[in-house]
Amino acid sequence: MNRRSRGFGLIELMIALVISLVVVLGVVQIFISAKNTYVSQNAAAVMQEDARFALSKMVQEIRMVGMFGCLASITDASSNNDFAASQITPIRWDNANRRLTLVTADIGNSGGTPAWTIISDCRNTATAYTDARIPASGQLAFPIRRLVYGFTNNQLLLGSGRGNPTMAVLVDNVRAFDVMFGVAGSATDIAASSYSANPTDPALIRSVRLTLTLFDPKNSVRDQTFNVVAALRNRLL
Repeated sequence: MNRRSRGFGLIELMIALVISLVVVLGVVQIFISAKNTYVSQNAAAVMQEDARFALSKMVQEIRMVGMFGCLASITDASSNNDFAASQITPIRWDNANRRLTLVTADIGNSGGTPAWTIISDCRNTATAYTDARIPASGQLAFPIRRLVYGFTNNQLLLGSGRGNPTMAVLVDNVRAFDVMFGVAGSATDIAASSYSANPTDPALIRSVRLTLTLFDPKNSVRDQTFNVVAALRNRLL
């Protein structure tokens, strides 16, 4: 047989198969690596979006804490006389039960039924009533909500209302939720000088630091911790 016309031998064929296998394995490895990168980036993006949603909502509410209308002196005419206590302590962190309670002015018109409504003429009188109330001519209505944020079973919960409101899931896959208060040294100080989990005098609270740690249930990315500090617009005096 003419040497020039013969085909591949067994050795050449095996070498070609090995080279093809190496190329295929390299392509598969690149594909798997790209897929894992996409999955981890997507998981991280979901965690960041959840944290941004929860923290921005809490910051918005915290900034309105202590806003009770246009007069400082308010008559408590609520059904259970429970407004006065909430006015004195409109922000509170229960470290044992992991609950943050906020009493804030209603933001917008989609907050639902308020816990109380302050009716005031912004000159001489201001009265707090339970639930919603329509102001008379020459008066203004300030809806006030009581919000409770809780952390249990890897979930950040939110309830709205007086007493022990029904809690709904705000964010899943929460590893930790912590709150610290920036406390001023005296009632005349504007800025906080130290942080405390349970300040003895709520009138000295100037800011709130929120810490939220989220995890990926599929373990495709490490836990991520998010921090934000919200300053109180209305000093609790």
